[in-house]
Amino acid sequence: MRLRPLTRRFPGAVAMLAAAAVLIGGCDVARDAARDRIAGLRHVVAAAHARPAHARPAAADRKAADRKAADHKAGSPKGDGSRGPEWRLVWSDEFRGPARHRPDQAKWSFDRGGEPQWGNHEWQYYTDRPGNVSLDGHGNLAVTARHERVHEVRGKKCGFGPCDITSARLTTKGKFARAYGRFEARIKIPKGQGLWPAFWMLGANVDKVTWPGNGEIDVMEALGRQPNTVHGTIHGPGYVAQGIENHTTLARGRSLADGFHTYRVDWAPGKLTWYLDGKPYGTACAGQLKHGQKWVFDHPHYLLLNLAVGGDWPGPPDRSTPFPARMLVDYVRVYGRAGR
Repeated sequence: MRLRPLTRRFPGAVAMLAAAAVLIGGCDVARDAARDRIAGLRHVVAAAHARPAHARPAAADRKAADRKAADHKAGSPKGDGSRGPEWRLVWSDEFRGPARHRPDQAKWSFDRGGEPQWGNHEWQYYTDRPGNVSLDGHGNLAVTARHERVHEVRGKKCGFGPCDITSARLTTKGKFARAYGRFEARIKIPKGQGLWPAFWMLGANVDKVTWPGNGEIDVMEALGRQPNTVHGTIHGPGYVAQGIENHTTLARGRSLADGFHTYRVDWAPGKLTWYLDGKPYGTACAGQLKHGQKWVFDHPHYLLLNLAVGGDWPGPPDRSTPFPARMLVDYVRVYGRAGR
């Protein structure tokens, strides 16, 4: 979510380079997916052996299970093992509450202001107003970018753009941070030229070790002009602007903006694996780094959600950009390995 060079406009070439780096570094997405499936089957078999052969779920238990399944929003992807016995929920926000209420301030803070503090030549000015960040009353967080002039911006010089775009950026800095685990969010992104939605993480030692030395993990980034593609990236010393990136594209002209999708990264010592709707599409490993690059993903990171507008990578909005533009977040969940 930081600096992006012009080469980011050619994701096909980047994908080929990233794939080559993954193979050289020993990262294997297919192998990891097979390993996870085997681990899941082991839990199923173990549970079957532990239960008497004659045991059957009672009617009340079946009804409870049906209610639990119905509680999840229609159209969600099938379960990908996040709730399996090998994982335990350690932090979450389901964004339940009345419309226009703020998200839980025990979990989230708000970054405010505009450039140059974001470092990407972005156009938006971040606020904490309900019009930019609030619950929608239907179990979602709405992060909304608006074309407007507001009191917060009057009399201030904008680093880039005409000072007429507002949006929001949420962070768990000082409230929650974790190293390793499964980090996922179910999000419906907006589409449109210049829009830049993201779910990402920054090293919690940022006040002592400046970026990129603290590390950045982008779980999900997307460009509003390419809403069929999701990007997963890490940034650290020696791979600052380009980062180590993976991406995947929906087939048959489908768009991520058409509905909710689950974006996830599994983070283990020396390795990260990215998933879209439970399917792995890329990895990054400490072993693939080159001379002069440093792995800085061995300490807690905190979470961020934001909807940027403009900047070096997405480019500025234009007359075709739909405002207001909303990023809807169904949930954010963090899991740890059972017993850890």
